Amino acid sequence: MVTESLSVTPAREATPGLLRRVEAVVFLTVFLDLVGFGIVIPMLPFYVQSMGGSARMVGILLGCFSFTQLLATPLLGRYSDRHGRRAVILLSLLANAAAMVLFALASYEKMLPLLFASRILAGATSGNIAACQAAIADVTTRQTRAKSMGRIGAGIGLGMVLGPTLGGVFSGLGPWVPPLLAGGLALVGFVGALVAMPETHPPEARVQAKSQTRWSALQDSPRRKALGMVLGLFFAVFLSMTTLQVAFALVVQSRLGWGSKEVGYTFAVVGGLGLIIQGGLIGPLARKVGEFRLLITGALILASGMTGLAVSQQAPLMMASVVLVGVGMGFLQPLISSLASQVATSSQQGAVLGLAQSCGGLARTVGPVATGWMYASLGTQTPFLTGMVSALAAAGLGLLLSRESLEEKAR
Repeated sequence: MVTESLSVTPAREATPGLLRRVEAVVFLTVFLDLVGFGIVIPMLPFYVQSMGGSARMVGILLGCFSFTQLLATPLLGRYSDRHGRRAVILLSLLANAAAMVLFALASYEKMLPLLFASRILAGATSGNIAACQAAIADVTTRQTRAKSMGRIGAGIGLGMVLGPTLGGVFSGLGPWVPPLLAGGLALVGFVGALVAMPETHPPEARVQAKSQTRWSALQDSPRRKALGMVLGLFFAVFLSMTTLQVAFALVVQSRLGWGSKEVGYTFAVVGGLGLIIQGGLIGPLARKVGEFRLLITGALILASGMTGLAVSQQAPLMMASVVLVGVGMGFLQPLISSLASQVATSSQQGAVLGLAQSCGGLARTVGPVATGWMYASLGTQTPFLTGMVSALAAAGLGLLLSRESLEEKAR
């Protein structure tokens, strides 16, 4: 099999001990962060409804988070290239803890403006996953990167299993309890990273990054065309994923009469599938099948799941569709991050991964607002059909990237 790669420069050699340490701390960081995320996000529509908001307001709230993330993530990625990954990870975790305290206060007082303030603060400082991805890219090679990126995905998956479950269980104690618990977990993650996270970005790469302009990661890349397609992939994949966050809780409440506990457990299923795929399957499958083929397959599975959610009227078909969405997302998340890291030089990892996350942030800005409007104005099926079209677009971009890679090898 021809090895598939978009790499322009190899990562520096890392000792096995350093690699294991970085993977462990990164796993713990994203796990605790996503536990907190999973505790509150699946039930966010119910929080907004309790404060007098509508489906459109749910979309606008999620869009505010993503818009501030869109603006801030490239700056944080650039900062991590110049000053190191550790500082960005610590800042993001501490700010997330503060944002969750605001969330809890908003829930207790039923103040929608304070809820908006919480999500804006969280979005403006949510650079820890991009910084964690850059740290992994610092200490891995092209051959091992997809597997190690899968460790991040496993942390995300485990967090998304435990988070919604905890949210469903603790929501009975009061709406302010789950976000306060999420804030406490973010503080635990901060202390863990403060004590154990090494700096992975070498000094020479930081010096080189300081000499480059803000946009040089895109302008100076020898693979600008491939980078553009990878950025398009991030947009298409996250646009499809946002449909689930906004419309799923509303549609199952309408069609099946489900509440916060059922929604939380369903999101736990999605997280569990991500954990299984990204924690153990993604590395061997990427080596055997190839990253591009696996990416295209994942996008087609995601499209099938979105189609099922659009038409499901009974719980069994709804859950089968959720499983398809979870499997598709499990394949796509580590693969698009791996491909993004492979089109960057060692001094540009943070900038490129931040730019890629920003394209995802743009999708998460546009997507929730559009989803809320479509759900309220065009019917409950429309958001999921839009998610299906976005997933098919991701499959098409994966095919174009595969051809671009083959053409590059033939030159």
